[in-house]
Amino acid sequence: MSGATSVPGGGTPAAARGGSAGTPAPRRRRAPFGAPVVLLAPFLLLFTACTLIPIGYAVYLSLFSERRSGLGFGGATTQVFTGFGNYARALGDAAFRDGFWNTAQYCLLYIPLMLGLSLAVALLLDSALARAKRFFQLALFLPHAVPGIIAALVWTYLYTPGISPVIDALNSTGAQVDVFGHPLPAIVNIAVWEWTGYNMVIFYAALQAIPREVLEAAVVDGAGPLRTAFSVKIPLIRASVVMVGLFTVIGSLQLFTEPVILHDVAPGVVSTWTPNMYAYSAAFERNDYGLAAASSVILALVAAALSFVVTRFTRGRDEKRAGKRTPKPTEHRTETAR
Repeated sequence: MSGATSVPGGGTPAAARGGSAGTPAPRRRRAPFGAPVVLLAPFLLLFTACTLIPIGYAVYLSLFSERRSGLGFGGATTQVFTGFGNYARALGDAAFRDGFWNTAQYCLLYIPLMLGLSLAVALLLDSALARAKRFFQLALFLPHAVPGIIAALVWTYLYTPGISPVIDALNSTGAQVDVFGHPLPAIVNIAVWEWTGYNMVIFYAALQAIPREVLEAAVVDGAGPLRTAFSVKIPLIRASVVMVGLFTVIGSLQLFTEPVILHDVAPGVVSTWTPNMYAYSAAFERNDYGLAAASSVILALVAAALSFVVTRFTRGRDEKRAGKRTPKPTEHRTETAR
């Protein structure tokens, strides 16, 4: 009986493990391919049907315009390829550009107010002094459960003089409040009322995930509630704050429901007050589907560009902070020498 033990297929165990030149290395077992495809297929089908195909169709429509023959008296309608003509028309229209300006003012007023308020409420609920946390979470989240159209209608009732008890009470004191004369704060107020509780829940969940040992260590080091909130809690949930801010920016660019409801009662809210309203007006009031598709594609590109800028900005700040925290090799050698 020889000293070397043979293995199936010939050779010795050392040769099998070492992969000698004469013995082929065993093939790695491939991961199953069918299960991921089966699990991802429903998502891919829905994503293609509900997102990719509508986007492709919108891009296709934006490249054509409808032309009617017979001077508009029952003539035939034909589609004419115009290339980027619809995009030029949209960008050259002052109403479309004013819609972006109105949206920018809305974002500058709404985003800091809503994020600050929801973060402050989440920090208050997370503090040790808070009582009845479940009740206040439910009470603050309930406005988000109300559909946006219903919320806008309710606030329109509260804004209308002669109907609203709040406005009538303020006017009786001589304040003479004219909400519809300046519609931007009224629209911001509706959005803040709707979304503060929703984002508060996200921040509160992130705060609950912070290890309690970290907070206890901050208290032992002598940090008060404010110092703990600003120096420990907020930096640890920074990823959640960035995510909410990014989604809020994208949602703000799609502002539509609130100004549409106020359009009939507020003179300052015209039918093209936001880019979404401009596309809606072009499609369903003027039957110019090419212009509506082009303005929608431009709005989508702006949202994608802003998302990229926000992501790059936050990632750059994270990398810069990580670089400051990591000691340089020279500094490490100097400290070792000392």
